[in-house]
Amino acid sequence: MSGGGGGGCVGGDSKVETISRLAQWRIEGFGACSYRRSDPFKLGIWNWFLSVEKNRYMYIRLFPEPCRVSKEQPPIAKFVLRVSNSGPGRRPYVSPVHERLLRTSEDFVWPIDSTFHGRFVIDVEFIDLKISPLNGGEACSIWPNEGIMESVTMRTTIRCLSRMLEESIHTDVTIHTADGVLKAHKAVLAASSPVFESMFLHNLKEKESSTIDIEDMSLDACSALLGFIYGTIKQEDFWKHRLSLLGAANKYDIADLKECCEDSLVEDINSSNVLERLNEAWLYQLNKLKKGCLTYLFDFGKIHDVRDEINSFFRHADRDLMIEMFQEVLTVWKPI
Repeated sequence: MSGGGGGGCVGGDSKVETISRLAQWRIEGFGACSYRRSDPFKLGIWNWFLSVEKNRYMYIRLFPEPCRVSKEQPPIAKFVLRVSNSGPGRRPYVSPVHERLLRTSEDFVWPIDSTFHGRFVIDVEFIDLKISPLNGGEACSIWPNEGIMESVTMRTTIRCLSRMLEESIHTDVTIHTADGVLKAHKAVLAASSPVFESMFLHNLKEKESSTIDIEDMSLDACSALLGFIYGTIKQEDFWKHRLSLLGAANKYDIADLKECCEDSLVEDINSSNVLERLNEAWLYQLNKLKKGCLTYLFDFGKIHDVRDEINSFFRHADRDLMIEMFQEVLTVWKPI
């Protein structure tokens, strides 16, 4: 054999047609050539090649294009090949079902104890294609592509929820904020928060009047809260109202929102906000934020930058928080 990529020639019939999971290569004939390779064709996330070599046997190869994708995400292909003369009444040679990891032109070779003259057709039917992880984990099929389906359904759901909120489609609850009124849906609020669910489940005034008083939030901040619940919040609105959103997340037991707020508040601790953040962390039991503030103050020595504010902070801080801060000082302090 010539090794898959050597001599021979390329004719004008090197194009492979594909539909669904089927690839078909129609060859007009070898002529004087002993080797023929197809043009690349796309199936899954890979480009593929077919090649035919004529010797005592006919050798057919299937292999992915050598590139970054096939190197980092090599395919495990499950497939069957058919070779037949072109035209009606053709009798195909059918391979067994193969399943193997394909990296190079040497990884799969199918010898046929026959040679085809004139026109003939090679079919490759891909039964499955899996990505083989380089770390040795379990191979994952690209069919069905759950990621694409999840992405489409997520976009569709968010678009529908956005319309429901923005156009007040069948709203059934009124929210009174500190400076305005908003409309929403009981079912959506109840699904997002056990506190809201309890309001509408029991004979509370919210159930009877179909109103909720959230007068500790401004209209804009409450709009941001609804934006999070309905999946339509903008980054700038979240950033602007995250302290109010943190309070609402704690009050209405919205765990995902509380976690998002904490992660965001950890990102931009500085000397002008560290004491406020530390107080918020203590108030809402945010251990990651508390640890970040204490590390900033003591491990990095920024306690000296807030010396003018620290006296006022200690006058109003919780006693247990002050004890924890003192313990942090003892941990960091290393006497010479």
